[in-house]
Amino acid sequence: MSEKSTLRIVQVKSAIGCNRRQRATLRGMGIRRLNQTVELEDTRAVRGMIGKVRHLVVVLEGQSDAG
Repeated sequence: MSEKSTLRIVQVKSAIGCNRRQRATLRGMGIRRLNQTVELEDTRAVRGMIGKVRHLVVVLEGQSDAG
């Protein structure tokens, strides 16, 4: 069985003052408030979303516990 790689994404900076598209990207990742952590599958689409808001988030790489 192959383990699916996941990313933990934490919003560490406020989206106030950011443009509408960046706020929408955070919402698309499931982040709604400061210091919230979400765990998403490591895909190209998610990596692209992280790239758009890299100044607002911290990314922690890990493996999922699905066993």
